[in-house]
Amino acid sequence: MIITDQRRISEVQESFQKKFPYLKLEFYRIGHKTEEGSKAKDQYRAEATIGEIRTKKEEGDLKIDPMMTVAKLESIFKDKYGLHVQVFRISGDLWLQTTSTDGWTLVEQNEHGRKSTEVRATSEEEFTDYREQP
Repeated sequence: MIITDQRRISEVQESFQKKFPYLKLEFYRIGHKTEEGSKAKDQYRAEATIGEIRTKKEEGDLKIDPMMTVAKLESIFKDKYGLHVQVFRISGDLWLQTTSTDGWTLVEQNEHGRKSTEVRATSEEEFTDYREQP
């Protein structure tokens, strides 16, 4: 994932979500500790550029290892690029901050999100079938 001043938050988010379709990144004005949430009012808009929001001028290619923990990824963004990010995971039809599961790997988070969407689809199909019966 390329981190440069000219890239928009939305571009970084899209790059991340291509690799982890059941996760997303959000960017915030204020940092957070491990297992701590971020407030919606502190979230940056997706149109902002990285150069507008970061506190460190490091640029480069951020290699994301699927086996790294959420806490590690968030720490790299903060320490290397001066960016405060929060990883979210899909759960049914909601996006949840991964605060209590910051110790899980990105692969584990993504798989958990995938399974939650399968459960939701199965539940809806069963519910729909039930309603359609005479």
